[in-house]
Amino acid sequence: MKCRHCGCQSMAPFLDLGTAPPSNSYLSTEGLAGPELWYPLVIRVCTECLLVQTEDFAARETFFSESYAYFSSFSTSWLNHAKAYVKAMIARFGLGPQSHVVEVASNDGYLLQYVKAAGIACLGIEPTKSTADAAREKGIAVIEEFFGEALARKLVAEGHGADLTAANNVLAHVPDINDFVRGFAVLLTPEGVSTFEFPHLMNMVAESQFDTAYHEHYSYLSLTTVDRIFAANGLRVFDVETTPWHGGSLRIFACRSDSATHPTQPNVSALLQREAESGLRDLATYAAFQTQAERVRNDFTTFLIDCQRQGMQVAAYGAAAKGNTLLNYAGIKPDLLSFVVDKNPAKQGQFLPGSRIPIVSEEVLKEQRPERVVILPWNLQSEIMTQLSYIRDWDGRFVTAVPRLTIHP
Repeated sequence: MKCRHCGCQSMAPFLDLGTAPPSNSYLSTEGLAGPELWYPLVIRVCTECLLVQTEDFAARETFFSESYAYFSSFSTSWLNHAKAYVKAMIARFGLGPQSHVVEVASNDGYLLQYVKAAGIACLGIEPTKSTADAAREKGIAVIEEFFGEALARKLVAEGHGADLTAANNVLAHVPDINDFVRGFAVLLTPEGVSTFEFPHLMNMVAESQFDTAYHEHYSYLSLTTVDRIFAANGLRVFDVETTPWHGGSLRIFACRSDSATHPTQPNVSALLQREAESGLRDLATYAAFQTQAERVRNDFTTFLIDCQRQGMQVAAYGAAAKGNTLLNYAGIKPDLLSFVVDKNPAKQGQFLPGSRIPIVSEEVLKEQRPERVVILPWNLQSEIMTQLSYIRDWDGRFVTAVPRLTIHP
């Protein structure tokens, strides 16, 4: 295995979750009669540049197919986050009718709908047909391709250079991270800005968030590694913010390396120092993560077995990728977890990959009244507990497994 950034062949252990099917490869009723493809889910850290990365066993098209079932707009809080982002970027960078915004991994138009509403020209780049079609229904132009340097050069040649690019929760999803980043250096206008949001590796380690590991996540990112990767591919990080999303994320602001318009803010060096103090430059920190994952798995499995012995029904909410990682690593099946509720109609009536737990509508939750409801997308815990607060009417309790098994009052 070679590092996907620097090419180094010296890789140290970080996390081994055995094998699992692709986390978004949901099964139909007919699909239950057939086999599933399981791939090793092994993550290592480059001893040279410290990029944490998944070992590759399949092409990206395996994970990002035209039936991709993750639609961003089903989270109200994420929509609010996107709306606030657009408002802030317009104010900070003086965007207006003459500006052009491009979002890479634009999904179902959850963010660009607010750019469009502000009267700013925009373009989405989204390789999955299901979500691209949903964005087009909102009147958003979408190019249905994977992004990289070649596509960026084509767009610039066609007059589609960007004053602002947004790339939320996609930097970790690309197998060729160098080509991907170079694409933004090409696409930006001379004074343009690129923003990237992604889960912060520092939080992943500190909060035992091993369930954010899945095949679609090729990289697990710190500012330390991102700053190095960007500098090698024509971008300069000039600011960084933290957000609470996905258990703690970073929003990186970058410009072309030849731009003098955006001075580097003190936040950058301050966060680099915090990462160093947290141990992200020490290989021993990475070596200890496996034990954290095993603790979470064991506590969760013990909890479900105890509930079964006590005659309590347990269900879950959120057919999320992180939930599939947890369930498959723990070997959970429908005998311990009856069903999972999801708001997305495209998932309802299907089954989780690997565990084959049925995905149902919220009405089933109200009918069956399980004593415990496990929140699988723990990053949306507050939103989900508010939405499902009525389970307390039958003395139901919410449960989260990460960073530690918690039964919420």
